[in-house]
Amino acid sequence: MKTMYVYILHCADDSYYVGVTNDVNRRFAEHTEGIHKESYTYSRRPLQLVHFETFDGTNAAIAREKQIKKWSRKKKIALIKNNIKNLEELAKKDFG
Repeated sequence: MKTMYVYILHCADDSYYVGVTNDVNRRFAEHTEGIHKESYTYSRRPLQLVHFETFDGTNAAIAREKQIKKWSRKKKIALIKNNIKNLEELAKKDFG
């Protein structure tokens, strides 16, 4: 099974970018170098790699990427800081 990574970049404009790759170091270098002028990160450099997770297989990694992309900024920051308690609180739905 192929090792895949979901990663989060902190951009110069204080936004976050979530992506998936099979080589996190190569992909970060591509973002940093600005290879693709049309990409989200091109005009938001410099970038910092602030989080990554490892997965066995493409499907699990893509599912996680999609999950994180839907999260609020606060929830992404809690994940980056490994603040499990805050992450759990932010995950609770408010039906009130």
